[in-house]
Amino acid sequence: MSSLKRISLASLALGLLGDPVFAEETQPLELDAINVTSNYQSPTGPVSGYRATRSASATKTDTALRDVPQSISVIPASVLKDLGSTSVERALEYAGGVSKQNSFGGLTLYEYSVRGFTTSEFYKDGFSANRGFPSTPDAANIERIEVLKGPAASLYGRGDPGGTVNIVTKKPQPEAFTTLQTSAGSWDRYRTALDVNTPLDAEGNLLSRVNLAVEDNHSFRDHVDSKRVFVAPSISWQLSPDTRLLVESEIVRHSSTFDRGIVAPNNRWSGVSRSTFLGEPNDGDIDNHNNMLQAALEHQLNDDWQLRLASHYKQGELWGFASEARPLNADGHTVNRRYRERDNNWHDSITQLELRGRFDLGPWQHELLIGTEYEDYRKNERVTTVAGAYPIDIYNPIYGQPKPNGVRSGTDFFEHVKSRALNLQDQIIFTDKLRGLLGVRYEHFEQSVDNHVNDVTSRQRHDALTQRAGLLYQLTPEVGLFANASTSFKPNNGLDANDKTFDPEEGVGYEIGVKSELFDDRLSTTLAAFHIEKENVLTQVAGTDFSRAVGEARSQGIDLQITGQVTDAVRIIGAFAYIDAEVTQGDEEIPTGSRILGVAKRSGSLLGVYEFQDGHLRGSDLGAAFTYVGDRSGEAGKDFELPAYHTVDLLAHYKASDNVTVGLNLNNVFDEKYYERSYSNYWVTPGDPRNFTVSLTLDL
Repeated sequence: MSSLKRISLASLALGLLGDPVFAEETQPLELDAINVTSNYQSPTGPVSGYRATRSASATKTDTALRDVPQSISVIPASVLKDLGSTSVERALEYAGGVSKQNSFGGLTLYEYSVRGFTTSEFYKDGFSANRGFPSTPDAANIERIEVLKGPAASLYGRGDPGGTVNIVTKKPQPEAFTTLQTSAGSWDRYRTALDVNTPLDAEGNLLSRVNLAVEDNHSFRDHVDSKRVFVAPSISWQLSPDTRLLVESEIVRHSSTFDRGIVAPNNRWSGVSRSTFLGEPNDGDIDNHNNMLQAALEHQLNDDWQLRLASHYKQGELWGFASEARPLNADGHTVNRRYRERDNNWHDSITQLELRGRFDLGPWQHELLIGTEYEDYRKNERVTTVAGAYPIDIYNPIYGQPKPNGVRSGTDFFEHVKSRALNLQDQIIFTDKLRGLLGVRYEHFEQSVDNHVNDVTSRQRHDALTQRAGLLYQLTPEVGLFANASTSFKPNNGLDANDKTFDPEEGVGYEIGVKSELFDDRLSTTLAAFHIEKENVLTQVAGTDFSRAVGEARSQGIDLQITGQVTDAVRIIGAFAYIDAEVTQGDEEIPTGSRILGVAKRSGSLLGVYEFQDGHLRGSDLGAAFTYVGDRSGEAGKDFELPAYHTVDLLAHYKASDNVTVGLNLNNVFDEKYYERSYSNYWVTPGDPRNFTVSLTLDL
């Protein structure tokens, strides 16, 4: 090699390294910077704005929402943050077609209805979370709330045909952060929450996260308050490139006043104050303690197949005293009360094993899910009622009466439920425009109930086969049409007045709809029409502790869901539902044609927020929320109705710096007097009057 060639090669090498000696002789080659970005959104991770694009609740696999041939609403944690609320029920107002039902005296998310059918079932990370009387889910570790509309028994097992709620909790993240939020509001409501995410090694294989919350709340209701301590630690460990272990836990200590609400004399409001408490302040609080531990081990067998083993255990206990109002007396201004002691505890263990994989069969692409599940649930429930005259005036209550000291009666039983299930699901891509979903689940269910009062044991066994099928046709890149049909199965718990178990509830649902992605995928909408039928519907006999099956019920209607980041500055989420739900085969107490309890024919909600993009207010925002709920049946089979209502809320957040945000929420700005739910005309829950919350968020 000549010396010229050697010098040229040396000059080029040094020039590329940027040596100034040869800067003039050989100019370095400058390449444009390449930014690698991805629009992928994790189905369990945070949502930017309000618009989620992927979900695991609908199929138990990572699936784009637009590809699921069924309605699913996703309400991200940012909605609750903007509203200044910690209530799961508040978030569900933006799911469309979800109604508030019996809250069990304010102790828990006891019942709600989806598309006209009442249920107490809800899930956390795919595990049943409603067994026993768990405390209300805390917003501190909620990432998103997802509502799968229509029957989902082929995927989750026993449930109601209206829909299924799955709460996705916060998971450890790769980047370290700490967020502290504290708030104070009307009626001496205080809350502090802390979110600490910490990688535990330099490689990011071991991650931890702890969410904590402490509450001390009074309310507009006289003598009604609550306290809560919530701790939720979690650890994610990447054991190898193909294997990951996630361990999560929750500890909840909750105590609150048992509050059944107010009375509507003769189905009228008649000047009863919405703040009047009809219990006894010296009864003390009902304590509700819950502990949960779950672990999931996922192993990537190869590029196409994954194995998941997960186990979930929870334990809880609820105890305390309460005085509960009964029907109005003949004098028109007093109600008798019953003095009751509750002592309940429960244990629930669930194990799941799932195999997920992709393969081609001919021209079709398949994503297969094969899953098994075993559950063992045990509950001791004892409710003791002490007889005796114990009246109170609903207009001028006088507290401090001697407790009744009469005959003690009530219920005392032990319930044991075991279930085994196998489910199969196949998501099929037939063509670029046509997708299908098939699902089937076989479940064997065993239940025994020992009635210690009557020394009677009742047992039942059932085998259920539930199916699900759906098609989605992508009419244009922006618009997809879908249709589905599915069945549901749910054993009815408890005993009737003759100490007999109930036949299970069974349902079938049909749905057609259209999904769209508009304005360059900034706005997502789902419009669906549905028809659902259900038989052996269980309802409680008014004035007793017993339930009975009323026969058959039907619900049909339409619902609409809208979510989007309309511009860089504007985000919205809203819903509308029209639901015609009634009893189609009733009896004397709940006649055919009766409206289903608590379900409004029309309801809607809309939340819009404008975020400043420039200047001193960059990152700050202003917003408003509107909620409408139509008139509803206030007691099953009766003429009592709750009137329609609407509320308006305002919100503002000022970003003082990159790390400090101050918030203000004004709720029910026009001080609408409304009643959010009832179980009868003597158990009516009034809604909150006008109130405010101020908050401070620190990103440490």
